[in-house]
Amino acid sequence: MDWTGQVYADTPSVEAEIYIAATPQRVWDLVNDIHLMPTLSSEVQSVEWLDGATEAGLGARFTGRNAHSALGEWETVSTVIEHEAPNRFAWAVGDTENPSSIWRFTLQPDGDGTVLRQWMQLGPAPSGLSLAIAAMPDKEQKIVFVRLREFESGMRTNLAGIKDRLEREP
Repeated sequence: MDWTGQVYADTPSVEAEIYIAATPQRVWDLVNDIHLMPTLSSEVQSVEWLDGATEAGLGARFTGRNAHSALGEWETVSTVIEHEAPNRFAWAVGDTENPSSIWRFTLQPDGDGTVLRQWMQLGPAPSGLSLAIAAMPDKEQKIVFVRLREFESGMRTNLAGIKDRLEREP
C-alpha cells in the first residue's frame, strides 16, 4: 500500500478479554474511571477531564498524555462516544466523526463474574503512527502489525491489572 492513509480506512482492530471473579458493577466502577489507565499502562502517562467534566458520560472529553520509546511523547483529546453502565464504555481519539482510533471496554455477566473485553481500532483518520509509515511506506503493513501487537500486549496487561485489583479486594 502507498501511504495515503489507506490502512486506516481498513480500520484494523485488536481485542483482548479476561474473566474476572467480580460483578459487572464492580468491574464497571474501575473501567469507568479514566484515571485507572495511567496506573496500569506503560504508555498512558496521565489523563485529565476537560470542559469541567469530572466523570465519564456521553460527550465528556479528556486529554491523555502518552509516551513510547520509539514514538516519543504526545497528547491526545478523546471524547466518550458510548457510555452504557455497566456494559460499555468507549471513546474516540480526535474527531468523533473521523477518529484516529477508538477504544472500548465491554462487560458481559458470566456466572458469578464478568468477562471484560478491551478493544481498539486504528483509524479511519491518520494517527501518530502515520509518521513512521510516511518515513517507511514500504513497511506499512509490518509497522501496523507490530503496533497492533503492542496494543494487544498492553490490553492484556491492563485486563490482568484490573482482575488482580478486583479479585484481591473483598
